[in-house]
Amino acid sequence: MPATRAPRVPAEERLFSLVLALLSTESGLTKAEILANVQGYRQRWTAGGDNASLERQFERDKDDVRELGIPLETIETPGAAGNNQTLRYRIPKGEYDLPLDVRFTPDESALLSLAAMAWREGALSTDSRRALLKVRSAGADEGDATTATHPTDIAAYAPRLRARDAAFEPLRSALDRAAAVRFDYITPGEHEPRRRELAPLALVQHGGRWMLAAHEFATGGTKNYLLSRIVGPVSAYEAGRHPAPAGAGERALAELDRVWSERSARIAVVPGSDAERRLQRRRGTEVDSDGVLVLHHVDPQILAEELAAFGPEVRVLEPAALRDRVVARLRGLVADHADHTGDDTAAAGTERTGGARG
Repeated sequence: MPATRAPRVPAEERLFSLVLALLSTESGLTKAEILANVQGYRQRWTAGGDNASLERQFERDKDDVRELGIPLETIETPGAAGNNQTLRYRIPKGEYDLPLDVRFTPDESALLSLAAMAWREGALSTDSRRALLKVRSAGADEGDATTATHPTDIAAYAPRLRARDAAFEPLRSALDRAAAVRFDYITPGEHEPRRRELAPLALVQHGGRWMLAAHEFATGGTKNYLLSRIVGPVSAYEAGRHPAPAGAGERALAELDRVWSERSARIAVVPGSDAERRLQRRRGTEVDSDGVLVLHHVDPQILAEELAAFGPEVRVLEPAALRDRVVARLRGLVADHADHTGDDTAAAGTERTGGARG
């Protein structure tokens, strides 16, 4: 009979259970005690067996906990200095308590948990995850420990919001396995997707959108691919043969920031309009003395789509290529909604709102 696969425990629940366990001990827990007893590890623990992959998971989780700003301490056992197997781990509760004047009712804690469960799979920001872990661990003293570690009572009511594109998980899996990938990708301005074969380097979020930095085999260059433009499934191959170099994510973000700083557009907006309020709040937006907005961007097509959504509230002054993209998108919208006989007058009006007079 084949072995039963251990149920998958979400990373957020595993980290919370680890924090809760380390908060509850004064003397600390050894690695073996953690792996054998804490939710998220114990399901995969084999007494006397090979737990190397689980130990590596714990090492990564330790780093994640510390990156969240949680004070995780290590204590050496007297007479066994330098022995990692006898090291004990703990979180000093006094350094992780909420301020005395901050308390949450059970209902408030449940609502915070529901909000976090909606943004599951790591979509929470670092600050949000740190705050959630602190709130949940602080509330565990007064509530039922089983419920705190296994929040199944409210899970049935939790909304499910996917903050990532469908391609995210298979691409992340390929990165973990050092595999190459192939998928169909629609380049801006083209109507048919083209097959891409790549070695993934990093998944990064820039300007609120997920991108894949990858080495393209066909050209030998490194490019960024917007996940929302990936069409159909992502397939992986040649696992173990394409490891991403260290620091690839940082380099990809630095390059995106460089492109963002170099590309700008001058936009006239209707005073007091929704476009003025929202575009002024974009990162790095500058306002000229005549009220014209200077917007920075990475992808002209993405910016054109965003500007077109504001309709007559926006007029693109420059560059001309961006203005042409906005006009083309608005013309396409008119064509999609026009009568079968056509509507040249509407199309002409659309061109004006797109800023063709700029």
